[in-house]
Amino acid sequence: MSIAGDLIRGHTDAVILARLLRSDSYGYEINKTISAISSGRLELKEATLYTAFKRLEEQGLITSYWGDSGAGARRRYYAITPAGQLASRRLTKEWQETKEIMDKLLEVEEET
Repeated sequence: MSIAGDLIRGHTDAVILARLLRSDSYGYEINKTISAISSGRLELKEATLYTAFKRLEEQGLITSYWGDSGAGARRRYYAITPAGQLASRRLTKEWQETKEIMDKLLEVEEET
């Protein structure tokens, strides 16, 4: 069962920033990692991913640079900025608060 796009759409930036906190990376690798960690249940569309990269870069939360993959291919790598690190912490906190609220709202009380 895959995760509905509407459910994760507002949290794409948080997911990308969290991946970049670990290390600089390029789009395909980030998407592959997200898919692997979610056991294939979450995979961002390429357009969604690159739109998010552009938005995050315009906001000064990430930077990009060209790097070589070692196999001769040039890839655009993304790196998180100090402002991006702060944003990542804020977005993670917002997600945790939202999850806590949703858990409470969706909780089914046991009948006694």
